[in-house]
Amino acid sequence: MNRILKELRAIVDRQRNQWLPAVTDKELEKGGALFYMNGQNGTEFDWYVNDRLPSFMVFYNDKDNLGAVKLHLNRSGTADVFLYSEQGKQFLKQVTVPVEAAEQELMELAVLLRREADGKRLWDADIETMNTDVDVSSDAVAEFQSRQESYTAMRNRRMLLSQNACVSKKILEEGWKVGYMERNEPYNDQDSGWFFASGTEEEGYLDDYHNIQLLPVGLVWQRLDPDIFIYLDRPVGTRLIRVSSDQFEVDRLDREIYTVKR
Repeated sequence: MNRILKELRAIVDRQRNQWLPAVTDKELEKGGALFYMNGQNGTEFDWYVNDRLPSFMVFYNDKDNLGAVKLHLNRSGTADVFLYSEQGKQFLKQVTVPVEAAEQELMELAVLLRREADGKRLWDADIETMNTDVDVSSDAVAEFQSRQESYTAMRNRRMLLSQNACVSKKILEEGWKVGYMERNEPYNDQDSGWFFASGTEEEGYLDDYHNIQLLPVGLVWQRLDPDIFIYLDRPVGTRLIRVSSDQFEVDRLDREIYTVKR
């Protein structure tokens, strides 16, 4: 088995023994096997969009088959380990540990897993069943790296959704959807530049910072107003108003905002 995969196996075992000491091998799928969960997005996607490999998982061996341990191997050379008790129903602990691997080794592991798992249509498989004790050529690495650009738009979208936006409390507390959205120059790397208002705010309402809250853009889209999603990539300087139940147009100052509640 690949050296880094052996280290991940050891990390999982140590963390499991420390935080889930009462859980025996018999209570886990395949005696505590570590599964490579590439079936959702694939190795290449997670590597270039999420800065990590797909999750590695240990599962409870019961009808629900929930996770006991989840591990994320990050491109930065760290592993985030998440542990779950109560047959996977209760989040217990997150631990971040260093992984003894150089940047080039991690890249070669990504190439190897793309070839030996995704390329052979082995989805969400026990790492013991994969042929990973093989070398990776420089040509294979170069080919893998050449595909990074095709994920740029998706990576930018992921970063945007994690950044903050200014949101009127009319949207948060009164149930209005977004009626006006404007993108300004970001203040810092955590700021998207987006500002969302309902269009029902009375004069002076938004001058009071108590009436505005910072929220991740992704949370605004997912929980408060899915209609904004297709407009989120618009550049700085964008000003849009809602003109129907689910559509926005450029604000030309000649139309009333269409206001609607969730």
